Amino acid sequence: MSAKHIFVTGGVVSGLGKGICAASLGRLLKQRGLKITMQKLDPYFNVDPGTMNPYQHGEVFVTDDGAETDLDLGHYERFADENLTENSSVSSGKIYWDVLNRERSGDYLGRTVQIIPHITDEIKHRIYMLDDGEVDVIITEIGGTVGDIESQPYIEAIRQAGRDKGRENVLYIHVSLIVQIPGSDELKTKPTQHSVKELLSVGIQPDILVCRSDLPINAEMRNKIASFCNVEPDSVIQNVTASSLYEVPLLMAKEGLDRAVCRKLGLDAPEPDLAEWTAMVSRQKSAERQVEIALVGKYTELHDAYLSIVEAFSHAGTENDAVVSIRWVDSDRVTATSADAILSGVSGVLVPGGFGDRGIEGKINAVRWARENRVPFFGICLGMQMAVIEFSRNVCGLADANSTEMNERTSHPVIDLMPEQVGITKKGGTMRLGKYPCVLSPDSKAHAAYGSAEISERHRHRYEFNNDYRETLTSSGLRLSGLSPSGNLVEIVECPDHPWFVGVQFHPCLKSRPNRAHPLFREFVKAALKTNEQLKIEN
Repeated sequence: MSAKHIFVTGGVVSGLGKGICAASLGRLLKQRGLKITMQKLDPYFNVDPGTMNPYQHGEVFVTDDGAETDLDLGHYERFADENLTENSSVSSGKIYWDVLNRERSGDYLGRTVQIIPHITDEIKHRIYMLDDGEVDVIITEIGGTVGDIESQPYIEAIRQAGRDKGRENVLYIHVSLIVQIPGSDELKTKPTQHSVKELLSVGIQPDILVCRSDLPINAEMRNKIASFCNVEPDSVIQNVTASSLYEVPLLMAKEGLDRAVCRKLGLDAPEPDLAEWTAMVSRQKSAERQVEIALVGKYTELHDAYLSIVEAFSHAGTENDAVVSIRWVDSDRVTATSADAILSGVSGVLVPGGFGDRGIEGKINAVRWARENRVPFFGICLGMQMAVIEFSRNVCGLADANSTEMNERTSHPVIDLMPEQVGITKKGGTMRLGKYPCVLSPDSKAHAAYGSAEISERHRHRYEFNNDYRETLTSSGLRLSGLSPSGNLVEIVECPDHPWFVGVQFHPCLKSRPNRAHPLFREFVKAALKTNEQLKIEN
């Protein structure tokens, strides 16, 4: 039996939370016992967001198979708890790249290549290929806003999907804004009406409207929207601003979103079991303890650049019955003399991943402050590399220690390209992307956190720990507590004589879930809470 298709579009303005809406629906359908998968179609012409500045598009979310994808896939994975693949992230760059390559190789037999049917057929191919014969529902979010020029081929493609698969197997959800008049509590539906009219003009009648607002929508307004937009009143779903992202599935269930979806698609599925999710949200909202952790990075002006880390802190806080507040620290500001003033009072320091040399010395200064002041430290990817450099300089006495990414002429390249990587000049060619295994040392903090001798984590980096310096660093006290199965690659480093000092080459935040915090984040927050209690006693 073919899978059912749900298409999620957005109207009026961008940033309404289509991704959260789609992810919440995915969770609700999964809790009904249905097998789901999810997909994001992005209209930008980059092949993927891997080379985009984080200020342009937020963080890059990496899947198990090494795809560099849009951050909305992070929402999908966290909410639906499904590991997605490169097929779940499609951009116009990918679509046009494949079509043009086929044209160059003669696959179109000399015919004129056009938006319709060639581009739209390729879009539909990318959608339909997710139907593996086992999945019940495929949820596809269309990036951008209805009416955008660059989104038109996608809108046309999903219109055709309704014809190809039959309207009984395809459902359109439109997420729109209910406008609040400034200075009053008056809500206006006209922008939503015009947005639906835009969809109707290209042949799509939305089946369900999800109406985003800060204030509740009353029955009169719901009926008005239903009447003007030609949908049933119970298919007008209000999406009121929630106190927590993870409360949205519960609010959507209360509104009957999944019930309406199942009815319209003829899905025979029991009511969703939301007991665990409800308990998790309740625990999150009832947490009374507070802990502040510094995130020292160079994109701190845009918090979405570190979205998975922020969410992983939220998950870890919940499991520790605490609220984690983040002190956003621009690494450019952290000098040897200013570090104490900037970081004083925090109970933990996290240095995240990144590329390039801007702000590097500030990150190294932050690592040193955490190590010398015995404040819990967590280094992720580049953050681990900065920890290795700091330890090399200030404990091993290698004053010039650095990464060849930052200084090709350093006399102590403690972080470097591996020999087999040298000479590969294509950008991205030397990257380690996606899932890799790691073997943990017994009695290490990492082993205690995972409770397992072997793990698997997602990577996104180019430079590695230089094995020529293993003996120098370990003899000075640094522990290499996680290695690749072959032993050639250093994945985790620790300072055993420190309360909690761990650096990892991978990105553990990518696998954290709201109802199952990542073990390293959970233990890092637990250590920070212990430090926080000590600070209270001292003060």
